[in-house]
Amino acid sequence: QVQLVESGGGLVQAGGSLRLSCAASGSIFRINAMGWYRQAPGKQRELVAAITGGGSTNYGDSVTGRFTISREYARNTVYLQMISLKPDDTAVYYCAAGGDPRLIVVDYWGQGTQVTVSS
Repeated sequence: QVQLVESGGGLVQAGGSLRLSCAASGSIFRINAMGWYRQAPGKQRELVAAITGGGSTNYGDSVTGRFTISREYARNTVYLQMISLKPDDTAVYYCAAGGDPRLIVVDYWGQGTQVTVSS
């Protein structure tokens, strides 16, 4: 099994920035891609960003140019740097991991961390 532990959520004003972290432990060999999904109240969970073991990245359309995903392989940790935050970015952000390189299929989920952007 794989365990994912997120940190870094919180409250920020519009235009501000936050960095989320997610550390993976357990059967790390099962993981190819790691990344982030988010779910706002009343909306479906959506892919925010993903990064493969080789460093290839893909982003959701609404965050391209504002969010950057990176991965620290030695610590089995993935980061999401978020800038120019908007109230629409308010959601619970879930760390995700699995064998699918684009992370459309997710094998493991974190517990989620709340990000709230005030206007």
